[in-house]
Amino acid sequence: MDSSNIFNNFEEKPRLKAIFLDRDGVINHDPSDYTRNIDEFTILPTVIESLKILKERGYVFIIITNQGGIAKGIYGHDEVAEIHDYLREVCESNDTPILDIYYSPHHEVKGRSLSRKPGSLMVERACARYNIDPKISWMVGDKQRDIDCAAAVGVRGVLINPNDALIDYIDKMV
Repeated sequence: MDSSNIFNNFEEKPRLKAIFLDRDGVINHDPSDYTRNIDEFTILPTVIESLKILKERGYVFIIITNQGGIAKGIYGHDEVAEIHDYLREVCESNDTPILDIYYSPHHEVKGRSLSRKPGSLMVERACARYNIDPKISWMVGDKQRDIDCAAAVGVRGVLINPNDALIDYIDKMV
């Protein structure tokens, strides 16, 4: 293993390029408080079309999301799992599978965690697990903390406005 690169642990396998995506405000409509359950989860109009284009360009998809409502007691892991199962089903049925979903159930009002964005732990874990090359990957988020969590690992970022059409930002990802 190359000690200068902690992500080089699959020497014989080709490295993947990934699009890391924040969830609320990028994948689904963010109501500006919390998406508490499946009934409040609405995939934004251009997401699937955007993922198809990005898949054609050779990217895999990983969701990186803070779910601090769990720590606050607003919703639980079961509600998050139901939303993520639904999202996976929709993406799979449209031939744009989600490779993995990482979420942090923590919130700074209830305690600190290295996994919560802007901490980079979720992105680091994904890169290590799936042999992702950070230099050819992208993070798409609607908050600066989304971009910062990936930048710490060497992943470039695209900051979008909450609930914007993802398709409008695809050309920024080369």
